[in-house]
Parts: sequence; C-alpha cells; structure tokens
Amino acid sequence: MRLSSSETLSRAGIRPAGNTATGTLKIIALFLMLTDHAGKMLFPNIPELRLIGRLAFPIYAWCMIVGFSYTHSVVHYMLRLLLVGLISQPLYIVAMNHTWTQPNIFLTLLIGLGGLWGIREKRWFSHLWAPAAALILAGVLGADYGWKGVLFLFLLYAVRGSRTGIAAVMVAYFLFWGSYYSQVTSFFGVPLSYGSLPEPFRGILSAFFRTETFGLLSLPLILIPFGSYRKMPLWLSYALYPAHLGLLWLVETLFR
Repeated sequence: MRLSSSETLSRAGIRPAGNTATGTLKIIALFLMLTDHAGKMLFPNIPELRLIGRLAFPIYAWCMIVGFSYTHSVVHYMLRLLLVGLISQPLYIVAMNHTWTQPNIFLTLLIGLGGLWGIREKRWFSHLWAPAAALILAGVLGADYGWKGVLFLFLLYAVRGSRTGIAAVMVAYFLFWGSYYSQVTSFFGVPLSYGSLPEPFRGILSAFFRTETFGLLSLPLILIPFGSYRKMPLWLSYALYPAHLGLLWLVETLFR
C-alpha cells in the first residue's frame, strides 16, 4: 500500500527524508537482531555476529521516527509498544538470561516516543520537560541503550527532514558513542592491525572499528529509498519480536 496524498506530509509538516519503506526495514532489522541474539545465545565463540547486530537499533530508531511522523494516534502507538514490551519481557528474560531489571528495547522506544510527543505538542512547555524526563527515566529504569539511546531518537527526529542532517547525526553520534566501547581487533578471523598504518588512516580505522560504531553501517539503508512502500501488517511487525526470542530459546533448549 502506497502513502496517500494526505499522508505525504507528517503531522508536524516535515516529511522524513531518506527511506520510508519501514516494512522492509523492519524485516532487515529483525534479521540483524536475530543474528545478534543468536551470537549471544547459540554462538558465543563468534563475537562478529554481535557486531553485525549493532545495525539493528538505528534502523528500528529510524522506523519509529517515520511511524511517529505519520501516526494518527500517538496514544495507540505507545500502547502497542507497551503491550508488546510486556509480552516480550518474560521471553527476553528466559532467552537472553536477563532479569526484570533489564528491560527489552521496547521500553527504550516507549520512553523515546513519549519524549518526542512532548517535543512536538509543546503543551505546558512539554518540549522542555518531556525530553528531559525521558532521558532521566531511561537512566533510572535501566532502559536498553540507556539515556544515550533515547537521546539518539531525539537527535534523529530533529534532523529527519534532511539526509545530510541524518548522516551528520549518525556519524557524529556513533563515533562519539563508540569511543566508549572496546576496540575490535579481528573480524571473522582476520586480524585488524592499526599500528602499521599512516595517519590519518590509523586514527579513522581505530575510531570506526569499535563494537557500537558498527551501527554506522546501517546509514545507507536509512538514507537510500528502496522504491517500495508496501506496509507490513501491524500485528506481524510487532509479533516478530517476541517470536524470534521464543524461537531462539527453543533452539537453544533443544540443542543445549
């Protein structure tokens, strides 16, 4: 189903730039996340699978920005995120060996969406206190990716109408964020040595090959339209998250 003429502008009057084929993007993100979680649960001796999974979060974040821009009801959107997050949490705990104090990604998206709503509506200065409250809440509740993940959603929303802006935010954010994570010294058996390279190549590669910086590889998927705007059924797009956790848990249980 293509976007109708009445949907070509977002609720805030700014059409998201780049790829709005969120149905396809969600499928890609799901496989990336499946790779990530399979790496943790089934193939812990292949850390590269987890690196590949770093591409999933920025894709899901962009899909939420697009969804928020066009949704008819933010309340219904938030309720869907809350419901799927609650349904998924027991599976998330069992499959990923987490606890109730380690919520799944839907809490991060829910908190971020609440902050975005406040930014857009500007009721009772909500564009000031809502994002601040969201950042604090993400930290207090231990949301996946923490307050940094919620901040990324806000920055991405701020530049949603410009491909150049999206690229700039992604590069700056992931290079800065990645600097706090460990250096990648090998990739699928190929050793990565930076000491023998001349500057600036040594500095660039050293900055890029960190665990979280791999999220930058999702940038072409976010920026380049696929030319297809078919939508995935809502129930399916949400059901796939708990389904993949259940599938991985079943496989791990059977072959443990």
